[in-house]
Amino acid sequence: MLKPILIATSILLTLLFYFAYPAYQFFVYAGKAPFSPHVQFMDIPEDSPTASKTYLPEYQVIGEQSLTLLQDTKQNINAPAISAAVAIDGKLVWAGATGWADIKDEKPVTINSQFRIGSTSKALTSITLATMVDQGLIDINKPINTYYSELPNKNWQNLTSRQLASHTAGMPHYKENTDKLGLYKTMALQTRYTDVQDALEVFDSSDLLFQPGEQYSYSSLGTVLLSAVMQQAADKPFTQLVNDSVIEPLNLTSTGAGYLLKNSDNLVNFYWNNKGAQSSVTEWRDVDLSHRLAGGGFVSTPSDLVKMGSAFLQEDFVSASTRDQFWTPEPLSDGTMPPHNYSVGWRVIQHDISDELKNVTVVNHGGVSRGSQSWLMILPEHNMSVALNINSNTKVFWDFASVSMDIAKLFLLNGA
Repeated sequence: MLKPILIATSILLTLLFYFAYPAYQFFVYAGKAPFSPHVQFMDIPEDSPTASKTYLPEYQVIGEQSLTLLQDTKQNINAPAISAAVAIDGKLVWAGATGWADIKDEKPVTINSQFRIGSTSKALTSITLATMVDQGLIDINKPINTYYSELPNKNWQNLTSRQLASHTAGMPHYKENTDKLGLYKTMALQTRYTDVQDALEVFDSSDLLFQPGEQYSYSSLGTVLLSAVMQQAADKPFTQLVNDSVIEPLNLTSTGAGYLLKNSDNLVNFYWNNKGAQSSVTEWRDVDLSHRLAGGGFVSTPSDLVKMGSAFLQEDFVSASTRDQFWTPEPLSDGTMPPHNYSVGWRVIQHDISDELKNVTVVNHGGVSRGSQSWLMILPEHNMSVALNINSNTKVFWDFASVSMDIAKLFLLNGA
């Protein structure tokens, strides 16, 4: 009699550990639970290898100065590595990187090193959506059941693609997800979704937060739903749609779904550094972000990101009318504008870069992922794009991204 009880207890404890451990790790890496004693920390080496490439000779000195800015930023935020790139007039003019792609194996970062780009994935999704609008494949102001007739949640029927892309649809973000099993999966990060439609199970029973159009509430899950609608409208898998619409035409050789590029030789290691508070780091736990692909599951390089940003300024890639539509925020039902003028997958702000460069339009999207951060900004008035990536996190995002303004200033005031 005792043996069956022991077997049952053993099975129960095994199952408990199997389901509880990933959740425990979620809280550990969120800084809300202690690391287990066996986790090894390592110091970020004081020496910092560099890589830099200037594509036009007139920017050589500015590229060297930009690299110095990266080195200073890397040290200030305790990042193992930081990488950046600049494009002007549709051409890549400079790319630079400093630090370590892999500390343990002493592998330096290069300008070809790939990073998780987090929510900067939404910019890639937005550009893909823009190409669909130009091709007449989708109308972002029509209800999404026009394209996806068998939606798994009846409350989604009359949402529009514009509302999903602008975070005014009332969709929940991760912590607001009332689908309990789905909430667990977004914490455990162990489930592989090769089809964005299957990923809807993570939140398909969750409630809406408000009536569509009434408020703004940031939601990566809303972007996942948008990707499923795009897939239905284009009648091809979302990954193929992005590849055919953006990646291949722009020759983005280092961009793709994170789960597909997991074994890429150029993919950096990702590190926990207590949000930049300490110079000792440990490698981030292994995670699968395929459930959030369109909203936060891609990897890329700064060079690819600025190519992508530059393309949005080119009328032979995205029409001027579509670009204006995507960069113009829609008022909420009470007449107020969404925060940061969030439009169709982009924030559009005015920023003083320097005394000489005031009230500059900055179209942007940033991203925070597991052990990684990303930033892409477009300066339409100057036909410029700047992108950054690191393989760690900061408590204050702008501590990482602000160097983009300093780099932009160098190129704008001292360039050819």
